[in-house]
Formats: sequence, structure tokens, C-alpha cells
Amino acid sequence: MLSLMGLVDQWKAIYWELPEVWDNVHLRLTVEGDAHAARAAALLGPLNPGSHGQVIDFYSGRRRGVPSPELVRRLLARLDAERIRGEVELVEVEEAAPAPATEAPRGRPSLVSQWDGTLSALPDDWSDLYTEIELASSDYLERGALLLAPVNPARWKPEEGQLVFRFRVARRFGYGASGEMTRRCLERLDEEGIRGSVRVLYALSDTKPVSTQGPVWYVAGKVV
Repeated sequence: MLSLMGLVDQWKAIYWELPEVWDNVHLRLTVEGDAHAARAAALLGPLNPGSHGQVIDFYSGRRRGVPSPELVRRLLARLDAERIRGEVELVEVEEAAPAPATEAPRGRPSLVSQWDGTLSALPDDWSDLYTEIELASSDYLERGALLLAPVNPARWKPEEGQLVFRFRVARRFGYGASGEMTRRCLERLDEEGIRGSVRVLYALSDTKPVSTQGPVWYVAGKVV
């Protein structure tokens, strides 16, 4: 009997149970019906899958040249959108070779922990922030922009290939997302395995807007 969960939800459940040192995974999708299997294999084409009847094998990994977890999620979402039912299972996990003892760990703190640490270093009376988040991979751009939508992010220098979004945060009033909303958006990115770096570029303390939406910053000749 095939799972009643959507394919994306099944992949998320597998992803969050992977060991911290995983490198590559072999995944298998069993689809309900030959016609759906053929369509599923076509939609999963960017993963270079192997298809055997109703069974489709594919891989995901962390190294360059291997389909990323986010790409797998996006493609499975297409199958969910077409109501293609099936079961995703983990066949094999390949763990990364242990780093030499002299090498610094490569792990990146979660976005929420970075955000909390950044706020703790600010003055107690901070009121307005101009913030940026730099994504670790271009695979995260579409989904990252969607999950950050509540903070009204602006893409920074996309013509130069930068994977950066910038936005404002207002503590009590004025223009910008609240600190709580910002933290929740970063939690959503963390929940989907989207990694990156969060920085506060400019901060103001104890501002008191009068008949305005708050302070104005000029960055590269533009109002932000």
C-alpha cells in the first residue's frame, strides 16, 4: 500500500533523518500505475533517474554536479501538483569521509541561531535594521524568495550573480518586518534545509518617527 503522504513530505521526513555527515543518498520512488510512472520519470528528468516499470531510482547529494536536496524537493512538488501518488524510500546513504583532525569543521550555523546571535549583540534600544541574507546555493533562490516573502525581500545585484536578499526590520513601528516575523521566516528556511548567512548591515537605536514611516537609508544611490 502506497503512502498517503505527499511526495515532498515523504522526502522531508527522509531528509531530516539523515546523519549529519551524509554525502550522497540513493532514493527510490514507487509510483501507482504505469501511466503515472512514465509521467513521473519525465518530470524527474533533471535527476537523470533510472526507470523500471513503476520504480524510479535517483540520487541526491551535497557535492557539485549531484542533484541537490532542494532540486529533488522542487521536482517532487511537480508530481504532487499533478496528483501522482507514490512512495519515496531511502535505499542507501553514503557518508562523507571524515575531515582531518586539523581541519576546521565546515558546518554552518542555522539561520535562526545566526539571527538570535546577531540580535543579542545589538544595543538594547535598537529600533530599525537593514539586513541581508546570503544563500549558500543558487538552488535555494526560488524557494528562499517565497519563504522570505513576508519580510518583503529585495534581490541584491542579481546581474552580478549574487545570491543575496536585503530587507528592513522595525522593532516597534515604522517600515519593515517585525523581528518575530523575520525569525519565523528564517525558521522556515531552516526547516527546508536552506542554508546561508544572515547579517545586519545598518542599525539605528531609539528612533521616533513623526508623521513618517521611519528612517531612510541610501545605499548605492537608492532609497531602501
